[in-house]
Amino acid sequence: MKKQNFLGTVVLASCLIVLLMFASISYAANPNEPTKPNPLKPVQAVNIELVKKISVKGPGAAPIRPPGRDKKGKSKSTATGILGTEATGTRFAIIIGISDYPGTANDLQFCDDDARDMKDALISSYGFLEGNIQTFIDEEGAETVNATRTNILNAIRELQDKAQANDEIVFFFSGHGMKGFADDGDKERVDESIVVHDGTEIVPIWDGELRDAFAEFATLRINFIFDSCLAGGMKKDLEAEGRVIAMASTESGFSYELSALENGEFTYYFAEEGILEGQANIHDYDNDGLLNEINQVTVEEAFDYAVANCDNDKPTIGDYFENDLLP
Repeated sequence: MKKQNFLGTVVLASCLIVLLMFASISYAANPNEPTKPNPLKPVQAVNIELVKKISVKGPGAAPIRPPGRDKKGKSKSTATGILGTEATGTRFAIIIGISDYPGTANDLQFCDDDARDMKDALISSYGFLEGNIQTFIDEEGAETVNATRTNILNAIRELQDKAQANDEIVFFFSGHGMKGFADDGDKERVDESIVVHDGTEIVPIWDGELRDAFAEFATLRINFIFDSCLAGGMKKDLEAEGRVIAMASTESGFSYELSALENGEFTYYFAEEGILEGQANIHDYDNDGLLNEINQVTVEEAFDYAVANCDNDKPTIGDYFENDLLP
């Protein structure tokens, strides 16, 4: 009797194992249940190269050069002098500045200052509410780390769920850049990334990943600002109607931070002098009777001012907003 019970148990267990294997195979093969990649997990990449922002000790700010020309005096203006439509919804921003990377070999000095200056510019000059700005700053001596890949991608996802069609979005990053062959879903042979971390190691957020992260936003009014090496490589993946992408460097170029300025060079002229001090304002926009205040600088004006005054960076822009963008 015991032998029969034992054999019956073995047969039943065998049948259950076969059924579970069949169910598992059927589920995996079901086209209605595709396996989705985890967006928080870095994608596969090879031939990765960290391209560090360059820290420079040297003289302070150059004599102020008026926007509309590059440092060689050649005419170069992005601003049209015509004010585009203004945002009627809520203004949101994600601000990232990483001076303290895991370890000590990749640390920078002033990316945290860049982030604070950009935040101040948004609040002081454009009326962004502090509660609508998510700030990720890692600096020397900080007790906690903030600018992790998971935190940043989750912030983008949360903002996507929140943002409406007429809202304004600003995404700012200051830190290192990286290049490599990444399986990030775009068609580029060489990919670029912003460099963040996971708390213990540096990790990238590739251009194709940023493209996907911002692909489903309801609003078309998104302004990307990158003060990092290889920043120009972000343009192809992020370009879309209504967006402005202001970048400190070309697709293969470097970005610089200057000890005398206590900032990244691009951010100093774009945000601090250009916007906060109002030096970039050269157009008094008159749009339906609304006269632009002297300290309200459009994104294109700030970019033109940075182009005119940067001696090291070679700023580039992708402008897909009709006329000039006043955040």
